[in-house]
Amino acid sequence: MTPAVPYWRLSGFYLFYFALLGATAPFLGLYFAHLGFSPARIGELVAIPMLMRCIAPNLWGWLGDYSGRRLLIVRLGTLCTLFSLSLIFVGQSYAWLALVMALHAFFWHAVLPQFEVITLAHLREQSMRYAQIRLWGSIGFILSVVGLGKAFELLSLDVYPWALLLIITGIALSSFWVPDAQPLASSQSADQGGFLRQLKRPGVLAFYICVALMQLSHGPYYTFLSIHLEQLGYSRGLIGMLWALGVVAEVLVFMGMARLLRHFSLRQVLVASFSIAAARWLLMGFFADHLSVLLFAQVLHAATFGSFHAASIAFVQRSFGARQQGQGQALYASLAGIGGALGALYAGYSWNGLGPQWTFALAGLAALLAAVIMVRRTAEPT
Repeated sequence: MTPAVPYWRLSGFYLFYFALLGATAPFLGLYFAHLGFSPARIGELVAIPMLMRCIAPNLWGWLGDYSGRRLLIVRLGTLCTLFSLSLIFVGQSYAWLALVMALHAFFWHAVLPQFEVITLAHLREQSMRYAQIRLWGSIGFILSVVGLGKAFELLSLDVYPWALLLIITGIALSSFWVPDAQPLASSQSADQGGFLRQLKRPGVLAFYICVALMQLSHGPYYTFLSIHLEQLGYSRGLIGMLWALGVVAEVLVFMGMARLLRHFSLRQVLVASFSIAAARWLLMGFFADHLSVLLFAQVLHAATFGSFHAASIAFVQRSFGARQQGQGQALYASLAGIGGALGALYAGYSWNGLGPQWTFALAGLAALLAAVIMVRRTAEPT
């Protein structure tokens, strides 16, 4: 008899985990601007956690696959993240904040790839239900971004670190509510060889390059969108609502993802996601001063993150055997981190030089390149 999926326990963890992303993606750059840092320094500080995402998941992924103690890694990672981020109260110099960003990211990025493996292990043959659980992460993002957007209109951004610690405490507590699970070894995975051999299968490396390009294209969005919109005259409350709109669209895609994947292949969904992202960044760069266009561009987040992420998780799961799942998901996180870090860095340096329009145009070019590579160099995973 197949054990029942602990739906609410898994969903609760995603709720808090992505509430933290809802607190950092729209507001971290604003907080650093509030502290008086230049766009270049903001880009560097935001890039540091993304660069750490290139290193940490692979180390923790190997440890998780080797030891099988993935849930222990998740719990220790959340507790160490809580401690590391509390160091932000010690000082606010550039060097100290850079250290805090690096230290907390080293532990925070240990968490999600291992938890994805645990979630998929609980789902077993019901992996198409993943999006139904992951959508609660999107709901957490919405609650965080809307709530904090309103709070920062009423209060100073000086309370921002306290909000982060409160959310991380929720992540830590929810991790102790989740039961452990191990992925089942399939009859095929024993013949697939080790991780590197599976990585060299046709189209797998090309897929990971596309992941890096897609995340690179999000660099201006995650680093400077809130600053950009504030400079265009939008209020912080409305900025929070605009971020939330994108995630509402993402939730709707997650709810219908199982049906979508019955009609389209993973490769088709990913190509469409990359192509839509290219159009979205052009709209963001050149027409963000028109609210109607901005609303439409935010709805496109359904594709540029929602369908992209759900299809990518499934692509990784189908590309690796049970004993390599942790490393496969960790590499996905790492390549996303490399792309995100490069995106934040180039956005930081080009924002003043090229301006918002052409910074977003370069992002669109990166997403379009990912679509071309996906069409020409990848195959559907089996």
